[in-house]
Amino acid sequence: MPTMPLTQQNFQTVVATNHIVLVDFWATWCGWCTRFAPVYEASSEMHRDIVHATVEAEAEPALAAAGQVDRYPWVMAFREGMLVHSQAGFLPADQLEELVQQIRWMDMEAFRREHGQPVRAEMTAAVEAPEPGRAGPAPGPHPYGWPGLRSA
Repeated sequence: MPTMPLTQQNFQTVVATNHIVLVDFWATWCGWCTRFAPVYEASSEMHRDIVHATVEAEAEPALAAAGQVDRYPWVMAFREGMLVHSQAGFLPADQLEELVQQIRWMDMEAFRREHGQPVRAEMTAAVEAPEPGRAGPAPGPHPYGWPGLRSA
């Protein structure tokens, strides 16, 4: 999947509706940004299940300010709508790949506990175990899907 430009109008929607979103904040005058762009593009082609987005910071100063971005390139990562990584600096391909793998395999329940977010078991506490011999959702946390979203 090619990279996706983000603006103030679509930023929240993209972050909230995709499982993992990487965001590269860049500036036209930044030499390191031009060096990082092909590395980031290659990652987007390799990891088609992850949204690789870009923000041109000069065109979207409100987004850069909201993210406290003051150097370029700057990479943020969101998983399940939560910011899980934010760091400035050029990343070679192997380091970007390592970051992608860390985000992909991170323990989100531990992350939620550490950051005061409700853990999956709390989100699904309203789902009770079905009566014996009756169909229904399995008790306990659901291993897949968007947190808090229940099927009809």
